[in-house]
Amino acid sequence: MLTLNFTKFPTLETERLILREHALYDAEALYAMRINETVMKYIDRERPEDLMEIKTFITTFNDGFENGDNLAWVIALKENPGNMIGSIGYWRTDFANHRAEIGYMLHPDYWRKGIISEALKKTINFGFEDMNLHTIKANINVDNDASRQILIKHGFVKEAHFKQDYYFRGQFLDSEIYGLLNPNH
Repeated sequence: MLTLNFTKFPTLETERLILREHALYDAEALYAMRINETVMKYIDRERPEDLMEIKTFITTFNDGFENGDNLAWVIALKENPGNMIGSIGYWRTDFANHRAEIGYMLHPDYWRKGIISEALKKTINFGFEDMNLHTIKANINVDNDASRQILIKHGFVKEAHFKQDYYFRGQFLDSEIYGLLNPNH
């Protein structure tokens, strides 16, 4: 059985980025992204009502880490580590099968600069080497070609296309599942 027992939140670094724990001071940046229809176009989640809802969300995320349920990082540039520009992380961890779902989002000002690719590479390595995951999966909206392309670039393979398996805002949506196996297993 997989367990996630980190004594403190693992901060990760890449050439340009700091991947760090969510803090309450990130609430405004996260709220702005979660109500931005450009950011959320293919993220089929309800928009937050207010800043308080986001603060509760951050607290729940951090509690989830402490309970070993999820691991989600703020993406920030090294030159300004207090400024959240996106997030990436694991949730829906299937401990019995050593699988976790990865997800990410980024403020549009930083799109097409290789930031998600850089963060994804680091978090995939962490997932396989430090978390001992066997499989990382991603669930995307079928219209999200940018996400599909970045997953394929990082070695993910399409495992499934589900027809109308997700109900959101009065309609049933299709979804695609991509998977990446741990090359060391």
